Amino acid sequence: MLQKPSVMKNPMSYILRVLVLLVTGSLFFSSCIPMKRIEYLQQEARKGDTTRTHFKNMNLTTYRIQAGDNLYIKVNSVMAVSENIFAEEGSRTSNNYYSDAGIYLNSYLVNEEGYIDFPYVGSIYVKDLSVEQAKDLISGIVKDYIKESTVVVRLALFKISALGEVNRSGQMSIYQNQVTIFDVIAMAGDMTTFARRDQVIIIRENPDGVKTKKINLNDLSIFDSEYYYIQPNDIIYVPPVKGKNFAFSQFPYALVFSTISTTLLLINFFQTN
Repeated sequence: MLQKPSVMKNPMSYILRVLVLLVTGSLFFSSCIPMKRIEYLQQEARKGDTTRTHFKNMNLTTYRIQAGDNLYIKVNSVMAVSENIFAEEGSRTSNNYYSDAGIYLNSYLVNEEGYIDFPYVGSIYVKDLSVEQAKDLISGIVKDYIKESTVVVRLALFKISALGEVNRSGQMSIYQNQVTIFDVIAMAGDMTTFARRDQVIIIRENPDGVKTKKINLNDLSIFDSEYYYIQPNDIIYVPPVKGKNFAFSQFPYALVFSTISTTLLLINFFQTN
């Protein structure tokens, strides 16, 4: 007499084995994020371009001063401080001056009409000027009061926001004139595993309105983009990959082992009964 296959003797055992394989497989594949999605600056290399190692960004846009900006302005002179009417007050040398609040309170705000209120001079229109043009303008005005003088003009501080799939989302203060998209990503603690590096959105406000631009950080051509350098008040949004809700940032080994152990116990139970 022919013996029936063992699978027929223990149908429940067979079903449980199939289930554990399906669960383990689904967990494994749902946790996988392709490397091509999480590597920066690799697209041109994949195309076979191994010779281009030097980039010169010709699209750097000079920032134009806008309403709401804060300008740091310092007038230096060979005259004694008591004779320099534009000299900084002693309170500005305190440690509080170097905090965000201190810089804000001791800088010159560009009002809605585009003017700053400069002591002893009055209103100076600086809107839509570059920082260098504002420096030349203020220098020319100051020389009518103090002949031997130099003027320093800088953006006191500006804000940039990083949202979405970054490890530290939020607003950050910037204290330098040129900041790149990678500088912002570094300050935000890098992107998460689920970030769409090829679909990063930059939201930029300018005199013509608000513009949005998608950039691809997987492609080396980002170095040539006009959006490689971030401007004041830019918002960087990093969208998630599709299916994020069904994936794991780290493979759930504990869950898999627990599932396997439970299945083995069930198999043993049904085999002994």
